Amino acid sequence: MHNNKRLIILTNDDGVSSPGLVAAAIALAPLGRVLVTAPREQQSGAGRSMPKSSDGYIESVAKVIDGASWDFYSISGSPAQVIQRGIFVVSERLPDLVVSGINYGENLGADLTISGTVGAAWEAASYGVPALAVSLQTDMSSHINHGLDVDFAGAIHFTRMFAKRLLDIENTNDVDLLNINVPMNANENTAWKITRQSRKQYFVPTNLSNPDLIQYKRAEDHAEAESDSDICAITKEKVVSITPISIDATARVSLLNFEEKMRTLE
Repeated sequence: MHNNKRLIILTNDDGVSSPGLVAAAIALAPLGRVLVTAPREQQSGAGRSMPKSSDGYIESVAKVIDGASWDFYSISGSPAQVIQRGIFVVSERLPDLVVSGINYGENLGADLTISGTVGAAWEAASYGVPALAVSLQTDMSSHINHGLDVDFAGAIHFTRMFAKRLLDIENTNDVDLLNINVPMNANENTAWKITRQSRKQYFVPTNLSNPDLIQYKRAEDHAEAESDSDICAITKEKVVSITPISIDATARVSLLNFEEKMRTLE
């Protein structure tokens, strides 16, 4: 779909058939030309992985959204590999923005590096492209099966709002991507706040004694999360969490002081 000169690449680790991908396309359509490149298959939990088994096959899939014709590009690969192919193969130039989502299920706290949603945005940011990862809090039963009864209206609103702001801002400095989490039942009037990434895990593994059945559940100690964190915003305050992320993962300490401390232990 072509609207104006700004180019947005849209992806979703839930796969090319995800209703959340369609919801994000609706959100972004008024903002520019939206190029949709998504994994052929479900890739939740793939992080920023680069599987050698991916063949990178690209297929155009015709969609009709709100009466308009779209071409989605289905790509064999992880979310990060899809972004690589989207930027350097499908697109004729670097995009002005990459959006990853709208994901079924939250991506919060120490779990971020597991997230394919965040992994795709991180890959885009590594090429200097502003990026947005958007996730919607849902019942865990829909994380993989993508229930059609999920209401994306609130997430559509905040996806469009912050995509536009990233397109309009001149310099994000150390903010390479925004990780947005929208609480269940949010609408356009739901409050939002800037949050930090919690150090706590939001999901924890279960059935560890049987590797073939490893699953996950929400942790039970969310009340202990930092008061200014993404986890607290979603679980306690029920507001939209906007977390600015830097791809520079270096600890925010004095490197000189830390080096001196390390040398004293020699």
